[in-house]
Amino acid sequence: MTNDLATLMRQAQDDDPLLALHATTALRREVERLEAVQVRRARVAGLAWSQIADAIGVSKQAVHKKYGRG
Repeated sequence: MTNDLATLMRQAQDDDPLLALHATTALRREVERLEAVQVRRARVAGLAWSQIADAIGVSKQAVHKKYGRG
């Protein structure tokens, strides 16, 4: 299965439920990866955990627990 986001989006809407599930799972993994990259970039840029949490729509504690190192 390809990791091209546009292809995965199309496949996630496929009539074949197994293909759609595989694509949906691959999309979720890619979104999680992208979010982690953006959180890391935000921290390097000096943003506070509370700012990042607001942008993601979760609590400061949740974002720090998921992405905090230390």
